[in-house]
Amino acid sequence: MDGARLTRTRIRAGVWEGVLSGSASPALEVRHQEAEVAGVQVTPIPDRPGEWAVRVPVPVETLSEGVQTFLIRDKATGETLQHFTIITGVAMEDDLRAEIDLLRAELDMLKRAFRRHCVETLG
Repeated sequence: MDGARLTRTRIRAGVWEGVLSGSASPALEVRHQEAEVAGVQVTPIPDRPGEWAVRVPVPVETLSEGVQTFLIRDKATGETLQHFTIITGVAMEDDLRAEIDLLRAELDMLKRAFRRHCVETLG
């Protein structure tokens, strides 16, 4: 998805929504704590060639005390196109906790990619 851009529009009724542009045939995945989120929808927007409506349902079972970060990635390249964070159970003192959670999620993704690279080059 070279040059793809995902712009968030809103979260409504438990569904994150955005617009993807710059991709001819998008394939996205959404990850929360290393698990893939099911039910992601990517549909062409009528009268707007090259733009796609993206809908990500937020599973109820992912909502718990603290910060929950979801990564929206290109399936082919693994590139993170967007993320969103939900904080529940406590007052949001600062966005710092959300940023730290995002860094943790990105670090976990990099560790997996590095391990996979090591296995592929050694084996």
